[in-house]
Amino acid sequence: MPLAEPAEILGRTVPDRMKAVMFDAHGGIDRLQIRDVPVPSLAPDEVLVALRAVALNGFDPMVLRGLPTLPCPLPMVPCSDGAGEIVRLGAAVDPRRWAIGRRVSIMPLRPGRGVVGETLPGLAAQFCAVPDSALLPLPEPVTFVDAACLPTAYGTAHRMMKSRARVARGERVLILGAAGGVGTACVQLARLAGAEVIACVSSETARAGLVALGADHVIDTGRQDMLGEVIRLFGKPSVWGGGGVDVVVNFLGGDTWGRSLACLCRGGRLVTCGASAGPEVTTDLRFVWSLEIEITGSNGWDLGDQSTLLAMVADNRLRPLVHSVRPLAEYQQALQELIDGAVIGKSVLEPG
Repeated sequence: MPLAEPAEILGRTVPDRMKAVMFDAHGGIDRLQIRDVPVPSLAPDEVLVALRAVALNGFDPMVLRGLPTLPCPLPMVPCSDGAGEIVRLGAAVDPRRWAIGRRVSIMPLRPGRGVVGETLPGLAAQFCAVPDSALLPLPEPVTFVDAACLPTAYGTAHRMMKSRARVARGERVLILGAAGGVGTACVQLARLAGAEVIACVSSETARAGLVALGADHVIDTGRQDMLGEVIRLFGKPSVWGGGGVDVVVNFLGGDTWGRSLACLCRGGRLVTCGASAGPEVTTDLRFVWSLEIEITGSNGWDLGDQSTLLAMVADNRLRPLVHSVRPLAEYQQALQELIDGAVIGKSVLEPG
């Protein structure tokens, strides 16, 4: 349906056009452009959100390069996570629930359709059209920057740590890839649960960042053997009990898989939500049966996870780790930093 007449929103008029990051073909960061495009039209159940902050995720470079199993519409706008203010309502949206000017967090999952920033156009733009069912009210103490960090990284971590791995007070939790968005979220949530956290990183800079974040032990896998360090700290896992860690968080896969299984104590749990180092892994079943290990998958999160995280930030129980905040025009620089492995926490853009 066509846009309604421009309305005076928050002291300014909603424009007809906006700036957006886009790419027309898969490849490297040279494919990215900042373009002047029309402000999205609204379906009856959608609202127009003026985006105040959007966050990058680890899969953004993969979407740009292109994945055979992931149908990506072209031209494509990247970024899955964002927060902003409602500036226009579709004809069927209840204005008593979603008033103009309302601060909102956006849920990027669209059941039956896909994921914003992966299989649907993303949020690296000044405005976006969002179904009202994919909105959460933003508590007043929560900044747009913090809210933009939460959905994918913290939502995924919350489901893994709470619902799937069931991390409990006093347990030992080994987290691989701990410097990224999901990894730092897992470190923080495990600490909040009262667990002893062992974070695996691949650089001295990341080590310092994870110590500052509250990790009890940090293993630099660039120069230390992960399994050897776990055995040194806690003893070798035994079928009679003792040694090792209670939970391993491994969303890397690849050749990290087998050695991470060997870190688990009897009755330990391994939880995974991805395979960024490769989906083909080798599992020594002797560890699985002799130590009665559980291997658990975790896929995404839901509105309940995202709502809980917003409440945790509002109550000062949680503060997302923000690596940088840049203007939208610097998306290319932010993405290159992510590709280079130089990001600890979340990179955020402000569309302006």
